[in-house]
Amino acid sequence: MPVNLAHYDNRHYHPGAGLVKRAAWYVVNAVLFDSWWWPESRFKCVLLRGFGARVGSAVVIKPRVNIKYPWHLELGDQVWIGEGVWIDNLARVRVASNVCISQDAVLLTGNHNYKDQAFGLVVKEIHIEEGAWIGARGVVCGGVRVRRDTVLTVGSVLQCDSEVGGIYRGNPAERVRQRHFDGRGVAYG
Repeated sequence: MPVNLAHYDNRHYHPGAGLVKRAAWYVVNAVLFDSWWWPESRFKCVLLRGFGARVGSAVVIKPRVNIKYPWHLELGDQVWIGEGVWIDNLARVRVASNVCISQDAVLLTGNHNYKDQAFGLVVKEIHIEEGAWIGARGVVCGGVRVRRDTVLTVGSVLQCDSEVGGIYRGNPAERVRQRHFDGRGVAYG
């Protein structure tokens, strides 16, 4: 049976905040996050906390970062979020400490059920563990756990959980090698 979008119904989904809070965030996000107007990270962290995000210390948020719902966001210490990152967090996104999310990467918690005639909304959390690196234009899909010290290379799409220290490349991303650290903490692999 073909897709019939006239039957699309996402009333089961609730964004986790009322209309006024969502509207206020939409304005703040457009003016101060998803723009070049305010490059200062500390003020952005204060705003995120004010909208319900959990934000650790020394977090860097570059310009043009688009965050759907900050009340579904947890950032550890020393997280770096590059220019143009889109955190489409319809569900919880947990980012542990010392994680780098590079330019134009996408964390995508929402999708649609292609088997459903009404193209129903599917929402799943994302967890990114300590020391992971999401390369530029990388995509992490909903329901994925990016394990500690994983690297997702440039332009790759991670659709399933990674292994600890795995280096992933491609679409869909596949493990191509293992990341190791020597006694001084220098990575090789």
